[in-house]
Amino acid sequence: FVLSSRELRAVLKAAQPCRYWRILAEDNLLWREKCKEEGIDEPVYIKRRKVVKPGFAHSPWKSAYIRQHRIDTNWRCGDLKTPKQVLKGHDDHVITCLQFCGNRIVSGSDDNTLKVWSAVTGKCLRTLVGHTGGVWSSQMRGNIIISGSTDRTLKVWNADSGECIHTLYGHTSTVRCMHLHENRVVSGSRDATLRVWDIESGQCLHVLMGHVAAVRCVQYDGRRVVSGAYDFMVKVWDPETETCLHTLQGHTNRVYSLQFDGIHVVSGSLDTSIRVWDVETGNCIHTLTGHQSLTSGMELKDNILVSGNADSTVKIWDIKTGQCLQTLQGPNKHQSAVTCLQFNKNFVITSSDDGTVKLWDLKTGEFIRNLVTLESGGSGGVVWRIRASNTKLVCAVGSRNGTEETKLLVLDFDVDMK
Repeated sequence: FVLSSRELRAVLKAAQPCRYWRILAEDNLLWREKCKEEGIDEPVYIKRRKVVKPGFAHSPWKSAYIRQHRIDTNWRCGDLKTPKQVLKGHDDHVITCLQFCGNRIVSGSDDNTLKVWSAVTGKCLRTLVGHTGGVWSSQMRGNIIISGSTDRTLKVWNADSGECIHTLYGHTSTVRCMHLHENRVVSGSRDATLRVWDIESGQCLHVLMGHVAAVRCVQYDGRRVVSGAYDFMVKVWDPETETCLHTLQGHTNRVYSLQFDGIHVVSGSLDTSIRVWDVETGNCIHTLTGHQSLTSGMELKDNILVSGNADSTVKIWDIKTGQCLQTLQGPNKHQSAVTCLQFNKNFVITSSDDGTVKLWDLKTGEFIRNLVTLESGGSGGVVWRIRASNTKLVCAVGSRNGTEETKLLVLDFDVDMK
């Protein structure tokens, strides 16, 4: 049987005086099912042991469930007086791209460098020097970092040593976007082409030509490449044969953002619309309308799409029905363009040119609170990028007019279960 969260709390309360309920409260199988239902990861304790008796010893799944709910509570109402870490670097330059994986943070800047930081200590571990133009795109996997620059090259770096392993030549203009899948990265450039690279050998495997203006966004699932460009087009490619399978026509202005889950392509445009396409047929399934400006960022998980717009709003959509489920607005909405967003099963996190990072309830669309509020917000201070894990939030902040120092803010929402 499956218990609701309310029923589980009742079990825990009843367990105190009653032996039967105490045994039930420690039943590992019961807690495992509840954790799976709520998307809570397998406890490290179980991963190490692999064999866990289903009976009535102390339940690591119960501990995982309680820990996750305490973490969620910290996100909702934990202390925010000071960030855990303030990582200063890149002088007064713009942080253009941000990656966060494991205990590493990587920031790229228009100062021509990338910096590798420890998410634990806040120290700058490496400064990656070699590009002769601003860094505008990056990807990261394990200890490998890939960067794209206005100098028309990509570079592959070892995050541990700071060594540049490969410099990838071929593009004739700025490398504006990229997507990494296993040992291949696909890059999109202002030269209107895409290139597929092997990051281990440094070889260019394929060149995809067909766009007639700058490529602004790209997605790659290992089988197909999807690209969006300033020619108003979205294209689906077979990279192995270098053929364009579909040209998705419908947008009436530049395409700035893409999501691709292997079945659906979702494209966001300066024409204010978002379009959902069937990747197999190339047909437009839905046109999502309601935003008033450029959709600069989106995230898709299952059938839920969250879109951030220059009109200062964020919308939550069901791409199967085309319905707008929520618009994140009201008296606490952003006062300027949304710059970045991320969501999980409970929360939506959004950042903006207004100098704030906001937390919202995914299901209800209700505003929960501001996670970051820059004093210079409204007078030049902006939050350029955010990246979040289950327990940490990394924010790249600064300004273009000197009102806010360029830095990374790291907030920690973890709990001590000792």
